[in-house]
Amino acid sequence: MNPSLIDQLQQLALELGTNGLPYRFPLHPNLVHLTLGLFIIALIFDFAGTFFFLERPILKAFAIPVSRQSFFDVGWYNAVAGSLVTFFTVAAGFFEILLAQAPSNQTSDWGLGAGSTMLLHGVGGVLLLAMMVAMTLWRGYLRYAWRKDNPQQVDGWYLMAGLFLMAYMALHGTLGAQLGAEFGVHNTAAHLLRMGQNPNQVLQ
Repeated sequence: MNPSLIDQLQQLALELGTNGLPYRFPLHPNLVHLTLGLFIIALIFDFAGTFFFLERPILKAFAIPVSRQSFFDVGWYNAVAGSLVTFFTVAAGFFEILLAQAPSNQTSDWGLGAGSTMLLHGVGGVLLLAMMVAMTLWRGYLRYAWRKDNPQQVDGWYLMAGLFLMAYMALHGTLGAQLGAEFGVHNTAAHLLRMGQNPNQVLQ
């Protein structure tokens, strides 16, 4: 390996913070919540548009001027935004996994080691990205081609696929939560405890 590259890597290592990252707070968990929020909102509004006939009397009673098309617009634009953000979410996740130093003598509540959990979470993240992009493309075809003239912009198959994807997100997110909470990956307090320091004193 090039000596100058080794020096650069050593310099980078010296600049890593207590959480094992070159910045104060992990980016991936924050982007994950943005991804989840956008997609969940998209699905909720698509459901609201689908069952608009049930909600319309309630909205009318409160004098809220909302159309079915408005619900579907929110669903579509949030799905697009969710897919775009997920590219950055996955990229940040892989970057932070590469810098992770997880304990090798622990297992999670699911009986998995840190390495297996990171591998499953990484591969699962790429699969999740592919599914979200596929769902968004599907949503786009429904909106602009297949159901362009239909007041109900999405069909039951799309909504069921969305529910399946949300269940997958919950399973996948649990693996990520285990990395931070159980293995202490990029968890400042956990890292300090492993070094025998008191996080309450160091972080003040």
